[in-house]
Amino acid sequence: MRRSDREITDIEQIKEIVSACDVCRLALNCNDGFPYIVPLNFGYKWEDGRLVLFFHSALEGRKHQLIADDNRASFEMDCSHALRFSDKEGYCTMDYESVMGRGRIFYITDEAEKLAVLTLLTDRYHPEGHFDFGKAAMPRTAAYKLEVESLTAKRKRG
Repeated sequence: MRRSDREITDIEQIKEIVSACDVCRLALNCNDGFPYIVPLNFGYKWEDGRLVLFFHSALEGRKHQLIADDNRASFEMDCSHALRFSDKEGYCTMDYESVMGRGRIFYITDEAEKLAVLTLLTDRYHPEGHFDFGKAAMPRTAAYKLEVESLTAKRKRG
C-alpha cells in the first residue's frame, strides 16, 4: 500500500467499514483477458476472524458462467465519501473508507444453507430487519460465498 498512513489494520475498524458499505464490487476473471466487474448487494459473516461475503444471482448469465469457469475473485467496497475543497487554495480531495481483497467463490448447494444466506442478504437490506421473502424464488436463485483469503483497508479523512 503506497499510503501506509491511511492503512487500517485494526479488525474492529475493518468490521465497521464492511458494515457501513452497501455495495460490493466483485471482479471476476474472463477468458478474453479483461476482468469483469459487477456491483452487488452482499451479506457477510466473520468466521474464525476471516471475512466471508455472500451474494446471490440468477442461475445463468455471464457472472454465473465466469464463476463456474474460475472461482478466483477480487472485491472492493467503499463508503463515507465526502468532498473536501478550498476555493481559496484551489484544493480538492475526497474522504473515504474502503476494504478490498481477494479469495475464492463457492456455490452454496445445500438448501438449508442457501435459505440462511438468502435470509442474511434480505435481512441486511430490509429497513425493519427480518424479512420473510417468498421461498418460491429459491429454485431459480443461486447463492454463493467468497471466502476472503486476503484483504486491506484504507481510510482518508480531512
